[in-house]
Amino acid sequence: MPVIQVTLIEGYDDDTRSSLCKRLTDAARATIAAPLDGITVFINEVQPHSYMRGRTTRIPGKPLPTPDSIVKSYLQAMEARDINKAESFLGPDFHMTFPGGQKFTRLQELVEWAKSRYTSVTKVFENFDVCGSDQGSMVYCTGTLNGTWLDGTEFSSIRFIDRFIVNEGMIIKQEVWNDIGEVTSQ
Repeated sequence: MPVIQVTLIEGYDDDTRSSLCKRLTDAARATIAAPLDGITVFINEVQPHSYMRGRTTRIPGKPLPTPDSIVKSYLQAMEARDINKAESFLGPDFHMTFPGGQKFTRLQELVEWAKSRYTSVTKVFENFDVCGSDQGSMVYCTGTLNGTWLDGTEFSSIRFIDRFIVNEGMIIKQEVWNDIGEVTSQ
């Protein structure tokens, strides 16, 4: 069974160390046919003055928020129509694709496009799944949409899946799938 050892500079909080151990465990499970309780992760910590790279002592790097918390905060800002806050979660090359192949690079483009579809929409989150990729962390958010059509009629329980790529703490890609087309074509 795999034993994974990591050396860190002292200073990371318990949540950060726990998150690292969980992710290393998940990576091992995705790569090696090992039962969960057969994977061991050790963190060895060294004091900052006992670590040097390039003849310079170092301090711990800043822990990043979890990819799913970044996505959830972004979606909540979008729902509140706080575009400035939502944009603070986006990387410089951010792009998104919505149903019908609609592509946007700026949130204001999305807001303008949505005005011809509905007057309001909210998301009920059911699940956030995070996995690694060579582009960054992939976050899948699933749930349902509720809102109001242009004629004032309300809608609810429309399924959606959003797929995000989060790299270095910033969202760089969003892809959206939902059943709005199924509901509006009836």
